[in-house]
Amino acid sequence: MIGDLQIQEQQPDVSVLIVNYNVKDYLLQCLRSVKASEGTASIEIIVVDNASSDNSISELRELFPDVVWVELPENIGFGRGNNVGLKHCKGKYVLFLNPDTLIAHNTVQTMVDYLEAHSDVGLAGCKVLNADGTFQLACRRGLPTPWASFCKLFGLQALFPNSPLFARYNLTYKSVDETYDVDALIGAFMMGRLEVVRSVNGFDPEFFMYGEDLDLCYRIQKRGLHVRYVHTTSIVHFKGESTRRSSIDEVQIFYNAMRIFARKHFGRSTLFLGLMAVGITVRSVVERTVKKKRDIILFLADLLSINISLMAATAVRFASPLGFPDYAYPTVFIVVTVVVALALFSLGEYVEYKPSIRRSVVGLLIAFFLLSSLTYFFKEYAFSRGVVLMTIGFSAALFSLIRGINAWFDATKGDASIRRIVIVGLTDSAKRIIGALQTAERRNAEIVGVVSVGSLHSDTFHGIRVLGTTEYLDKIARENEVHEVIVADPQIKKSQVMDLMSKCSDSKARFHIASEYDDIVIARVINEVSGIEPTVPMPPILRFRNRVLKRLIDVAATFCIMPFLAISLFLGKSKRKTDWQSWLSVLRGEKSLVGLYPDTRRRSFSKLGNTSLVHISQPDTLSTQAVENLNDYYVDHYSLSLDVEILLKQFLKRSGKHTTIGF
Repeated sequence: MIGDLQIQEQQPDVSVLIVNYNVKDYLLQCLRSVKASEGTASIEIIVVDNASSDNSISELRELFPDVVWVELPENIGFGRGNNVGLKHCKGKYVLFLNPDTLIAHNTVQTMVDYLEAHSDVGLAGCKVLNADGTFQLACRRGLPTPWASFCKLFGLQALFPNSPLFARYNLTYKSVDETYDVDALIGAFMMGRLEVVRSVNGFDPEFFMYGEDLDLCYRIQKRGLHVRYVHTTSIVHFKGESTRRSSIDEVQIFYNAMRIFARKHFGRSTLFLGLMAVGITVRSVVERTVKKKRDIILFLADLLSINISLMAATAVRFASPLGFPDYAYPTVFIVVTVVVALALFSLGEYVEYKPSIRRSVVGLLIAFFLLSSLTYFFKEYAFSRGVVLMTIGFSAALFSLIRGINAWFDATKGDASIRRIVIVGLTDSAKRIIGALQTAERRNAEIVGVVSVGSLHSDTFHGIRVLGTTEYLDKIARENEVHEVIVADPQIKKSQVMDLMSKCSDSKARFHIASEYDDIVIARVINEVSGIEPTVPMPPILRFRNRVLKRLIDVAATFCIMPFLAISLFLGKSKRKTDWQSWLSVLRGEKSLVGLYPDTRRRSFSKLGNTSLVHISQPDTLSTQAVENLNDYYVDHYSLSLDVEILLKQFLKRSGKHTTIGF
C-alpha cells in the first residue's frame, strides 16, 4: 500500500514522448530545450528510436541517463513508434513531440495550465514556427472534406487565403493569435490526457507517417472532447529533417495517408478519392513542369525555330513563306516538326543532357536524311529538296544561337552560374576535393553537402553538412537541385556508381569518380567538348530514349501476342495461366519482353524478361557466375539490335533449329 502511494506521488505531470529517426543533433537540442522547460510541472521523457543509423542512442544515452530509451530493430513509422512509447508513459498528460523541434521555456507549463483549466479539451497544440520565425500552417487544420481537399489540391486556398469557403483546409482565414477549436493539430506537438489517448488506442497503425495525427484528433472529437489550438506559447519546428535522411517519398505517403483517412471516415467516398486522384495528377504535372521549365522553353523555342526556318526557306525558293500548294498545309509543318523533334530526342537532347550545339546539329542532319527519304515515298510532297536543305541550315543557325544564349545565361545568371555539388564519401580524397573546390571555385560552386557510404556517424564532415547516406542519394540530389555528384570514395565500385546514376536520373546530375580535384577538371573539359562523361558513362539501357523505346516495344508486343494467347486457350492448345501472368507483367511494366534472368545481383536495370541472353542457352546448366556475366553483358551493351537478335535466336531455338551465338 505504501509502495502504491509512493508511485502515485511520483507520477509526473507530463510524459514527453519523442520518436526519433536519424536526427541525433536535433534530438540533442530538443532534449535540452525540454529539460530547460521543466518548471512547476514535472516531466518524464521517453525516446523511441526507429532503428536510426546515426548512433543516436549510443551517443546521447550517457548525456541523458534519466530518459527512457526504447530502441526498435526497424523503422515502424511515426504512429506505431508512438504507440510503443505510450506503453512506457506514466504522466497525467502525454506530449507527442518531434525530435526536430525546440520548445520555449514556458511551453510545457502553459499547456498543462490550459488543459487543467479546460477539462473538455482532449488534445491541444500550440503555435508552431519555422526556423525563420514564420508560421507553419499545418499546426492547426480543418477536416479534409472533399470540398476542403479540392480547394487545397487545386490551389483555391492559395488564391483566396482569407475565405472561409476556400481556405478550410489550413484555416488561413483565422488569426494565428487567437485560441479556438480545430479539427486537427500537427503531430510535431500535441498534448493530451494520457487516459483519453489510451482509450482510443493511440495512433492507428495503418498510417506509416502523415495522417495519423489527423486521425487521432478526429477520433478524440468523436468522443465528445475538443481539439484546440492554443496561441499563447510556441515551438520551433525544423520541418522534414527525418524524412530528408530517408528514402521515403513523403509526398506519396501523404496522399496515401489521405486515402486511408477517406476510406476510414468518409465511407469510401468515391467523390473524395476521385477528387484526390485528379488533384494529385494535376499537382504532379504542374510540379514537374515547373522543375523542367528550362527544358520545356528550349523545346518550344526549337519548334518555333524549325517552323520559322521552313517558312524562310520556302520564301527564298518560292518567293512566299507559304509557297507550297494549299493541300500541303498544315501537313508539312507537322511532319517537319515531328521528324526534327524525334531526331533530337533520339540523341538525348532535352531529356538526358544539357543543351548542346553539336548534338542539335547532328540531330538536324539525321532529320535531313529522313525528310529527304520521305519525299521518295510521297511524291506529291516532293516540292523541293533545296527547301529541306535550307530549312535544316536555317534551323542549325537558330539552334546554335538559342543554345549560345542559354549557355551565356547559365554562366552568368542561371542554374550553372553556381554549381551545386554533393561529395560522396567521408575520405581523405573527399577532404582534398572539398578544400580545392572551396579555393578554386568558391565564387561559382556551392558544396551542398556530403553523403556517407553506409551508416551515419556524424552530422558534419570537414565543416560540411552530412546530408545522409548513398541509399537516399536520389532524394538528396532531387531536393537540393544538385548539378554534380563527385564520388570520392575508392571503396565504391564503378557498377555501384552506375546504380546511383540510374537512381538519380531524374535530377540529371553529372557524376564524377575522382580522387583529386584535377580529375574533376579533366572530366568537365572532356564533357564540354565531346558531350560524354569520361569517368562514369551511363549504361545505354538507362538512357531515356532507350527506356522509352523499350517500353513502347513491350506494350506493342503485349497487345500483339494477347489475341494469340486467347485463341490458344480457347482451342485448348495452351492451358498455362503463367503465360497470361507473364505478359500482363510486361504490360504493367514489371517485366520486359527482353530483359534479365533472375540472379542475386542488384543492378541499375533490374527488370526480368520473358526472354534473355541466358534463355538462349540452357539456364539450368549455367553457373551462377555465368548467369551474372550474361546479365552484365546485356546491361552494358544494350541496343535495339541486341534485343532483336535475342528474340530471333530464341525463336529459332524453339523452332528446333540451331545457330551459333554471336553478337
